[in-house]
Amino acid sequence: MNPSRMWLVSPVYLDVESYLRVREHVLDVAAGHDQLRAIPIEFVVVDDTAGSDPDIDALRKLSDVTVIEPPFNLGHQRAIVYGLRVIATRVSDSDLVVTLDGDGEDRPEDLPRLLQPLLANTDDLTTIVLARRTRRRTTLTFKVMYFFFALLFRILTGTWVRTGNYGAYRGWQARRMLLHPSFDLSYSATLLSLHLRVELVPCERGPRYAGRSRMGYSRLFMHGLRMLMPFLDRIAMRVLTLFSLTLGLALALSAVIIGVRLFTEAAVPAWATYALIGTAAFSLVTLGSFVTVFAVFSQSRAISLSNIDQPGNGRSRGSPPRSD
Repeated sequence: MNPSRMWLVSPVYLDVESYLRVREHVLDVAAGHDQLRAIPIEFVVVDDTAGSDPDIDALRKLSDVTVIEPPFNLGHQRAIVYGLRVIATRVSDSDLVVTLDGDGEDRPEDLPRLLQPLLANTDDLTTIVLARRTRRRTTLTFKVMYFFFALLFRILTGTWVRTGNYGAYRGWQARRMLLHPSFDLSYSATLLSLHLRVELVPCERGPRYAGRSRMGYSRLFMHGLRMLMPFLDRIAMRVLTLFSLTLGLALALSAVIIGVRLFTEAAVPAWATYALIGTAAFSLVTLGSFVTVFAVFSQSRAISLSNIDQPGNGRSRGSPPRSD
């Protein structure tokens, strides 16, 4: 099933100059590729300033660009999801859907490699291709913070953070998976948390084309928290395992101390008492963490299943259609 169009969805926040260069670069790359040259490209811009950026008018004048204006600032990941949901009814099953940042850091020259797994098998409508970051041009402070965040993310979820917004898939997949409410929290993390068929393509992260990033450390912190939310089920299981281990250790220490007191004349070492108190306290902390995470997880599951079968929710049932 050959694609009839390719949709490129990007969030833009006071960064029109960079996006214009992204668009030109994408068109140049597509023109030099045999398969992409024949596929019409629809550029979709989500104005994350909610209409307050006057420079956006330069994009509205372009015939191949559709500007979507959310009611308020969403952040780059939720802006992508908002844009995808707006165009969902216009996207056909075989269409290619690409999401990328609008500043040039998701390099247009990597687009042919990113799309190759989808173009090589036109009957496959379910595979999702994501760019795996091999190199980042960032400050030392950011690299240190990112390392510790990635390590914490790995400990809590069992997954390494190696991808961002740069990804591609078919329209059939886009219309279905975007119904999941976890996309309202984090686009990139939800793609990894839903056990979808994901193929990673190594891609270097490029430099910005113009301007400067407006993603401050406070926004990065909130972004990191949102990335954890789609993995609440895995986090809850890991916290429960930790609680079980610490509780078991506390019970074992208690048994040893009681045995020493009842059946021997030896004095109980002070360190053993302190270890028991510390282990018991830690087990209670992990129990409280599990209860909190489990409550949030249960609520999120209830929300995700509410009204899922109501008419008009956009869900299409069944298997991927076969090509004739």
